Amino acid sequence: MVYRTLGSTGLQVSVIGLGTWQLGGEWGRSFSGAEVGAIFDAARQRGITLVDTAECYGDHLSERLVGEAIRRDRDRWVIATKFGHRYTVAFERGQAWTAQAVESQLAGSLEALGVDRIDLYQFHSGTRAVFDNEELWRMLERRKAEGTIRHIGISVSSSLPAAEQVYQVRRAREVGAECIQVVYNRLQREPEAEILPACEQGHLGVLARVPLASGFMSGKYHAGAVFGPGDIRSRRSAEEIARLAAEAQTIQDREVPPGVAMAGWALAWCLRSPAVTAVIPGCKDAAQVEQNAAAADLLGSTRAPA
Repeated sequence: MVYRTLGSTGLQVSVIGLGTWQLGGEWGRSFSGAEVGAIFDAARQRGITLVDTAECYGDHLSERLVGEAIRRDRDRWVIATKFGHRYTVAFERGQAWTAQAVESQLAGSLEALGVDRIDLYQFHSGTRAVFDNEELWRMLERRKAEGTIRHIGISVSSSLPAAEQVYQVRRAREVGAECIQVVYNRLQREPEAEILPACEQGHLGVLARVPLASGFMSGKYHAGAVFGPGDIRSRRSAEEIARLAAEAQTIQDREVPPGVAMAGWALAWCLRSPAVTAVIPGCKDAAQVEQNAAAADLLGSTRAPA
């Protein structure tokens, strides 16, 4: 495994992390404690130390499963979670952005995770209207001072206009944030224009989410792929699915070296950026953890496209 420092936090994190949205039960299946334990055992064996979750992944369900899995060695893990939403139904969220509401969420996350501190507490895909709330950021600074939060981050919503995304990144230091989470992958390179340069300029850590482009950069899906009703990708049009699959196929043919797994190459491709600290792909079992972790072995061998 390879480790990098997360911006100015001083936290050393594995460049391959564990994304845990799937543990909340929204992706068509539930996970038992034993299954999650096997995932984390595989992560331990490969030196993974970073885990990213959220309060709204199944109404703290993902956090509870993560907490159970790390209870015996909590201190080896860097725990990142988020605030601002409430789980309602699959892929739908209620909003909860007041300082009082976020304090309640923080208490719920600490209880679900079974910890007394959260290493990285992240503003979760909110608009400028809820971002510009001095009372919220003052409350978080107080919690940071008392030790229940070690560091603050911002998970930027890719559905916002680009100017709003950049606004939050550029104001990160003002509100006490030291890390940005952003959608970034070989098929979605928009952050390269302004967000990643702003993060480098501000010495902000960067967590790249959706690094496999919702599976299209895994090599598993092709034109004509059909996703079930419990899969958020089913909301894409057939034309968009065909376009993404065709782009991924072209990349595989032209850029991925022979004999190299496309998924591992895609994760390493994200990490070739000097701005990106770590990627946080999801996984459904120990085998996928192993496949993701193998991407660290490719660092230095990926070639960036022109």
